[in-house]
Amino acid sequence: MRARHLVRQLALDAGLRLIDQTKLVTAVSELARNTVVHGGGGHMTAGVVEQGGRQGIWAEFVDEGPGIADVNEALREGFSTGDGLGLGLGGAKRLVHEFTLDAPPGRGTTVRVVSWR
Repeated sequence: MRARHLVRQLALDAGLRLIDQTKLVTAVSELARNTVVHGGGGHMTAGVVEQGGRQGIWAEFVDEGPGIADVNEALREGFSTGDGLGLGLGGAKRLVHEFTLDAPPGRGTTVRVVSWR
């Protein structure tokens, strides 16, 4: 809940369109849930980014869980564990402009997303 509220306020302050705010907050909600459920907890940081004359919001999720054995499968269209919003990582990726994932098996997961104004 706190992750969603923080990112929504950052997006609002940065002037993201309502549709982009909604997409970002939905992706953040899914990623926060994954951090808790699959990563055993972790943390999120977020902020404003400026690059090439444009402004956006970034959020990064880090956990020390088991990582992801098959990243391609985890990002596959429709792949989900069945307990979340039904988006999975692939759905979260589609909702933002930039998505990076680092999840070596046995060494935790880091996901960073950016939505641009």
